[in-house]
Amino acid sequence: MIRRKILVTGGAGYIGSHTVVELYLSGYQPIIIDNLCNSSKRNLDGINKILNTKILWYNIDCTDYKKMKEIFINHPDIYGCIHFAAYKSVAESIEKPQKYYKNNIGSLEVLLKCIDKYDFKNIIFSSSCTVYGTPDVLPVDEKAPFKKAESPYGETKQLCEDLIEENVCNSVSLRYFNPIGSHDSGLIGDCSSDNASNLVPIVTEVASGIREKLVVNGNDYNTHDGTCIRDYIHVQDLALAHVSALDHLLDTEGKHIFNVGTGNGLSVLDIINSFEQVNNIKVNYKIGPRRKGDVEKIYSNGNLIKNILGWKPIKSIKEALISSWKWQNSYICKQS
Repeated sequence: MIRRKILVTGGAGYIGSHTVVELYLSGYQPIIIDNLCNSSKRNLDGINKILNTKILWYNIDCTDYKKMKEIFINHPDIYGCIHFAAYKSVAESIEKPQKYYKNNIGSLEVLLKCIDKYDFKNIIFSSSCTVYGTPDVLPVDEKAPFKKAESPYGETKQLCEDLIEENVCNSVSLRYFNPIGSHDSGLIGDCSSDNASNLVPIVTEVASGIREKLVVNGNDYNTHDGTCIRDYIHVQDLALAHVSALDHLLDTEGKHIFNVGTGNGLSVLDIINSFEQVNNIKVNYKIGPRRKGDVEKIYSNGNLIKNILGWKPIKSIKEALISSWKWQNSYICKQS
């Protein structure tokens, strides 16, 4: 079997590691680039255990043009790239915007420079629903205009999509909603080196005793229980969306944009209550003030990706929350 080589920047990260697994299982040969600045070697080990093989990994900063060039020189037969490498905390991006502009935009600029130099055309970009800002209509579809980004993180995603649009390459930009959950094996998951800032990782840290309590940022929004609403998708479903996008990209030319979500909006309290129910454990939380950068509610219209790629989410919120708790317990055991 001849496997097409696919470069995966940020391949040791949360979404990247799950996508590497699905790429290999789908017949591709992923090559990981990750300097572990916001991930862990534990995911690399987990990938190799799941696949019972060793995936090639380069410890490289994606903003380093000289070192990135060497990858393309050593692997002239790369068919495509999935670009995950980016910082991802909305809250931190507000505190340290330059860190996000330099890394998130800079790494894509280097990659596009390599694409142009080595006549390599296929890229899948890890975008985000944050590009929509606060949408006028829900569920939001891909035709919705960019609104003012609520955070520097969201702005970097908007600017990166613009860069790809202006570049001569075949591309798919996947606008994720809110990935949660972990691999069924419990061997890979979200092991970001920064402090957890997304809801479910914080919930699992509180449940395990790592944190004392969860602060729910606001309960006075115009939603059914006053807390923010998001579209939560199992990370394994999201990983499979990348495989579907890659299959499509290698068979077609042009630029494509797809939402990747479930189309179901759930509130912060919905997630907390569901986590408690499916895992039979209480989560200590309190209501706090609103957090700067948060959109009140957003969830996806997923008709386009279903109609064009044939992709749709399979796993349930229950499965995602059970696997998140399994990963948290496994992570604690590994660290102790």
